[in-house]
Amino acid sequence: MVLVAAGDGDPEFLSNGSGVSEYLMNAEIYNPVTGTWTTTPDMSTPRRLHTATLLPNGTVLVAGGVDSSDDPLASAEIYDPVAGTWTLTGNITTAREQPTAALLSNGTVLVAGGDSTLGTDGLHVGTAEIFDPSIGTFARTGNMTAPRGAATATPLANGSVLVAGGFSSDSPAGLASAELYFQ
Repeated sequence: MVLVAAGDGDPEFLSNGSGVSEYLMNAEIYNPVTGTWTTTPDMSTPRRLHTATLLPNGTVLVAGGVDSSDDPLASAEIYDPVAGTWTLTGNITTAREQPTAALLSNGTVLVAGGDSTLGTDGLHVGTAEIFDPSIGTFARTGNMTAPRGAATATPLANGSVLVAGGFSSDSPAGLASAELYFQ
């Protein structure tokens, strides 16, 4: 099963008739075996440019993004596919759009980087935080060596996470650097 949640609606196909895209809060499940889509309840907040991370218990953490005013979000919620429900969880410590996230070997989630400028684009952050699903809260962890948004985060076999690429305020054309996070 694949969860597709929220995002940016195409203005040519929206019912609002404004010709302006709207941020979505709907969610659907794709079943690759049957090739079918099934709607599931809406998220609590319309958002786009967020992260979604599959947790060890089969639920999905969605964190950050931007709201319909293009302001970065600090909210996070968890989708339970068995119950078919969304539940708000603790807020991330820094509201951010286009962060990167990775499941760590101990079952927590690293959320790092992104853009934290309200209503504008360009203030990339180097902060990082850890989500603990057992208590539903985020806590700050060490900063990245370079602020970056829209980077990738790849868990490695040794338990570290490779964070690579993305954009920064100083390098809008893209970063060619990478760094490691150790838990």
